[in-house]
Amino acid sequence: MQFKNSLKFGRYAEVIVLAKIKSKYKSAYVDRKYNKFYDIIIPENNTTVEVKSDTMSNDTGNFVVEVEMPVGTPSALSVTRATWWVFYDGRMLFITPQEIKNIIQDNDLSPVEFVGDGDTQKKKAYLVKKHLIEKKSTILD
Repeated sequence: MQFKNSLKFGRYAEVIVLAKIKSKYKSAYVDRKYNKFYDIIIPENNTTVEVKSDTMSNDTGNFVVEVEMPVGTPSALSVTRATWWVFYDGRMLFITPQEIKNIIQDNDLSPVEFVGDGDTQKKKAYLVKKHLIEKKSTILD
């Protein structure tokens, strides 16, 4: 998926996740100024949500968990301030960043480096088996 399409789908995923959150927390909103720490703010309970769209995981069986972009510059899981991460693969998998870190550590995963579709520089990321994330997540359709 080219970056432009990937970005568009990422925004779409944010809208879908926000709609689900707003069904319970009416004041929730997407932070439209670029924020590398989280995407959605929920004022009612002072929490934040990072949305990661990853429909390719339906083919690969792995969620990509970025930690550096470009390599050597901490990003995503390394810098998140989100209370929750949501992996969107057509479903919404709610999980805490700490639980993702625990999964990586408990399964002795090693990061890989690659240039993602539409990227111009390498990123460092973990390829985490979906079932590992699913076991520790609250899953909403």
